[in-house]
Amino acid sequence: MAFLMKSMLSNQVKNLGLGGGGDESKEESTPSDPAAAAGMTREEYEEYQKQMVEEKMERDAAFAQKKAERAVLRVHLREKYRLPKSELDENQIQMAGDDVGLPEDLQKMVAEDQEEEEDKDSILGQLQNIQNMDMDAIKEKAQATFTEMKQAAEQKCSVM
Repeated sequence: MAFLMKSMLSNQVKNLGLGGGGDESKEESTPSDPAAAAGMTREEYEEYQKQMVEEKMERDAAFAQKKAERAVLRVHLREKYRLPKSELDENQIQMAGDDVGLPEDLQKMVAEDQEEEEDKDSILGQLQNIQNMDMDAIKEKAQATFTEMKQAAEQKCSVM
């Protein structure tokens, strides 16, 4: 309660103009030169600013490169799974330039996936799939289908 009263009274006194002179002296004591405020000479401050700009440009370039690499990966996955293309990804790749590629780890993963798919698509891969099939289950399914077709034909045809 005392704090509330003190803040209300001090604000009223400042509004009257009796106690407002202390704030102006604080503003005058701050230096207007940013180099002096940082505790450096003008040349040091300019060099520091150059370094900051160069570092920011390097970070931005590295970030754009990473974004483009991710876009290349998304494009590759879209092609693999036959999904629609994205203009955003293509724009990111173009902005980064032609030297964009997949990172080495992702290249290895893509190569392994392609090898597995090629193995599955080959004749040997199909033969291995035949060996893994359950022939008894296939025979039962074929007989059941034949029986269903025969019953459907008997119901529709009056001669049978």
